[in-house]
Amino acid sequence: MPRSYSNLVCEAAWEGVRGNLTFNPLGPWNAWVALSAQAVRMCWDAQAVILLRSLRIAKGGAAANAETQRMITEKIAALGEAQLAATVATLKGSKKDRVAKKALAVYATRVRRNRRRLSK
Repeated sequence: MPRSYSNLVCEAAWEGVRGNLTFNPLGPWNAWVALSAQAVRMCWDAQAVILLRSLRIAKGGAAANAETQRMITEKIAALGEAQLAATVATLKGSKKDRVAKKALAVYATRVRRNRRRLSK
């Protein structure tokens, strides 16, 4: 007895689900939730950097001038590095959430380094 097209489609769909035992209908959302959590952690560290930099600049003197110059040059360098990371990820065919994660990782790394440096 020949099988109908709808039966073949149902069987193929069942094979796909049965073959993937870790099927999660919320899978696409998990990537964005993880990205959001990474952004929250980075923002928390960024607030600390803003406070520590403000205190250092408020003291005045040579350290304040150096910190101000460093802050400006770091922002420009971070932007270029983040654009490069996003471009490379896009050219490799990464999904949108991976591209955003790569760009955010550049900023998160720099913010974390600044927090450590300024906390000393």
